Amino acid sequence: MEMTEPSFLLDPITVAWDEPPLLEKKPRCPDRFVWLEREFKIEELLSEWRDYRRRGRMASNMQPAHAQRARLRGSRGVGRFYFRVRVRGGRVYEIYFDRAAGGGDPAGAGWFISRELSRDDV
Repeated sequence: MEMTEPSFLLDPITVAWDEPPLLEKKPRCPDRFVWLEREFKIEELLSEWRDYRRRGRMASNMQPAHAQRARLRGSRGVGRFYFRVRVRGGRVYEIYFDRAAGGGDPAGAGWFISRELSRDDV
């Protein structure tokens, strides 16, 4: 299996689960995703992490003490849930759920494919 250099994509994707997650805004790793009209079956979850940093206009709209707590626990409409996954066929991708994809509007949250990883990155 040949893997390429890391390729940064940042494209929106559609995800699906065999059994939907209990909490929509704190999802677990999906079972598959569709990107560029092609479905990718997730065979293995390699790692996952959360990033609660405030970005854009949200970065400076909170008092420092509150912002520090929010960075650890998250706050409404802020945060990303990352998943490094191996799909059927062996390719490895990073995908993430962005709770603030709609500019802080929770209804605008979305899923994205971040990058394809090379063998050295895995």
